[in-house]
Amino acid sequence: MSYVGGFVLAVPKANLDAYKKMAQLGGTVWMEHGALAYVECIGDDVPYGEMTSFPRAVQAKDDEVVVFSWAVYESRQSRDAVMAKVMTDPRLKSDWSAMPFDGKRMIFGGFQPFLEL
Repeated sequence: MSYVGGFVLAVPKANLDAYKKMAQLGGTVWMEHGALAYVECIGDDVPYGEMTSFPRAVQAKDDEVVVFSWAVYESRQSRDAVMAKVMTDPRLKSDWSAMPFDGKRMIFGGFQPFLEL
């Protein structure tokens, strides 16, 4: 069974084009290093919940959109190997203070599927 790495973040609407450009490069790099799939999604129906929600999880502001993304790998070991390569790829070296989103509010993790149809 595969392994999934996912993340959720808030992107200022004014920075959305810059984020999309960065995501395109990121997806290319992830795929070249062995990810089986790479998906970036902009929130279209993500209401601000009273207790929990995607916007609450990343402290999204009124002028931001929620981005939900994931990559699929052959296994956790494959994910770890791909991530090691991605993190040292010179194409992704950038100044975190110049990113088109606040990385401190990004949430991420690895997930072991228990059902694949």
